[in-house]
This record gives sequence, C-alpha cells and structure tokens, in this order.
Amino acid sequence: MENTIAELKCVQINMQHSKVATANLMKLSEHNKVDRICIQEPYIHQGRAAGIHSNYRTHTAGEAQGRTAITIRNKEADAMLISQPSDEDTITLEITRGDNVIILVSMYWDRQKPIEQDLNKVYKLQHWKRLGVIITMDSNARSTSWHDTKTNNRGKQLEEYIISKQIHIMKEPSTKTSFENRIGKSNIDLTLATSNVLGRITDWKISDEESNSDHTIIT
Repeated sequence: MENTIAELKCVQINMQHSKVATANLMKLSEHNKVDRICIQEPYIHQGRAAGIHSNYRTHTAGEAQGRTAITIRNKEADAMLISQPSDEDTITLEITRGDNVIILVSMYWDRQKPIEQDLNKVYKLQHWKRLGVIITMDSNARSTSWHDTKTNNRGKQLEEYIISKQIHIMKEPSTKTSFENRIGKSNIDLTLATSNVLGRITDWKISDEESNSDHTIIT
C-alpha cells in the first residue's frame, strides 16, 4: 500500500538486541516506507539504542538500559513523548496528524517480574483512552486467545484483563508466529487497541519480511 499523509504504516518488531537484524530492518523500512517502528529489545551500544539511521528520530526513556523504543522515519505527523507513563520498558508517544491524535505505545514485559506491574501500566494508559490508544508489546505471555499453541498463567492473567477492560487484540489466525528464537516459536508479541481507534487500523499482518514483526496501517 502506498504511504500518504492519510495513513501511517507501523511495524512492531522484537530485535533480540541484534545488530544484524537492526541493519536489515533499516533497509526494509526505507524500501517499504515505514512511518513508525515500535521496537522491543533493541540493539544496544554504549547503553543506548543503536544501529538506527541518524535521520530517524528515536524515542527512549528511563535511566537504565532501555528495552523499548519507538523510531520515527516519516515526520509528516508530529510525535511527542509522554514522559509520565514512559520508562525504559514503556515508550508512550502522542501522534498528531491534522486534527487527529492517537497514543502509540511500545512495551516490554519482563517475565521475571510480576505481570501485575505491567497490567498496572496499561491501566494508567486508560487516562488517554478518549484519544485512542494502540499498544504494541512483547508480553512474554502465551494464550490461545492470540493464537498461540498454549495458555500459561501470565497469558491467562493478561487475557482476563483484556476482556475486563474491553481492549481489542489485533491478531488474526496465521501459520506464521510473531516470535521465534533458537528455543522455539510463540505468539507473545501483541498489538492491542482501544475501541475508538479500532476502525482506523487496517492491514494488520505478521510480516513475511522482518523476522518477529507485525505490520499495521493506521488511517
């Protein structure tokens, strides 16, 4: 789909801290005219997200080594970091294009920490619900509700929260998985959306090109 001012092409990807994967992503982002890249586990050099083109604007937060970032390639829409809900594992941007505003979030959920901590972060994002919130995350939670092969305890807790808050999962059945490493495959990477932005998301898919990535069009 051609990129115009009327749409934003977004990619969610877990880089697994790989320098090579980052370089490949930069090439594909230029070729596919990607506007926003929501990154989990970026390649880090000297304590900072690295390997990203210098003419891109990359947002990170927190004092510790960040595990999330959002990179802006197309600057036709304004993007502002919302610092209050942002930290090294959560990046929250207000995206403005004309009279339209949405909240775009990139999150990494540490499997070693209680999932309630991250659920509380999502709860705080409800403050911006009226604008429309899109959350991309590496949840480290498995559930058949988002077409994984099994449901674990973390997945059950996240599943119950999503249902209780009427948040929508942008995940269609697919033979491909959104996460893969040498240990195995899973669908722990999710895109979530509030009801008022749901109709503006089209062409969601697991990419054939970038490993461990999802594509979304926001109109």
